[in-house]
Amino acid sequence: MSNTVNPLFERLAMITGADVLKKLQQTKVLVFGVGGVGSWCVEALVRSGVGKVCIVDSDTVCESNVNRQLQATSRTLGLVKVDVLKERLLEINPQCEVTAWGKVFSRESAYEFGIEKADYVIDAIDSLTHKLDLIEISCAAKVKFFSSMGMARKMDPTRIKATSIWKTKGCPLARLVRYGLRKRRFKGNFTVVYGEECLDNISIPGMNDNVQLNKKMPNGSIVTVTATAGMILASLILRDIQGDLADRK
Repeated sequence: MSNTVNPLFERLAMITGADVLKKLQQTKVLVFGVGGVGSWCVEALVRSGVGKVCIVDSDTVCESNVNRQLQATSRTLGLVKVDVLKERLLEINPQCEVTAWGKVFSRESAYEFGIEKADYVIDAIDSLTHKLDLIEISCAAKVKFFSSMGMARKMDPTRIKATSIWKTKGCPLARLVRYGLRKRRFKGNFTVVYGEECLDNISIPGMNDNVQLNKKMPNGSIVTVTATAGMILASLILRDIQGDLADRK
């Protein structure tokens, strides 16, 4: 392997080639939402040589995050998620440029994040209104954009896949996103990561079997599903860069 390749990424370069690795190091990615999906996505990007990442999330770490969110541990309870994650990312690659915004993304705050200057935007936001705003603004800016749909109430990570938002099926959040986009007269297209599985009937300890959860109750989720979705989102960027450079040759 050439001496010009950062030793941290020698094994990666064996697969991608030095040109792709160089492009990754020049790439800027904005990740909105660093919970069960976004946290794993951004770590995968940094471990894959992406040179600039911006992470946006206003939440602090709580106990219910520990089962699925990368930065959530007994030590980090109560700390700002993006601050904890930034520290970890810089431990992985001190040369990565990491910007952390501990604030809410909204249509009103969108201008603060420089979306139009990013190479890629990842949407891992839970709020439907803010998700729709991010979709509209990112697509209008003509930034390459990938979005995560709902990963709660799922157990089988092998059923997670990527496709057009208009081709999803069986995902309640994707259905709401499509409906919301139609109401906003959105005509664009973008790739989402979603799963068709939806566990409506869940057995809860201390209750009768097969009790249907009240919609107001928190949805259950598991790290094997959320992390898989995050890894697929990161993979979409890596493969897009590799394919783009291959097309130019």
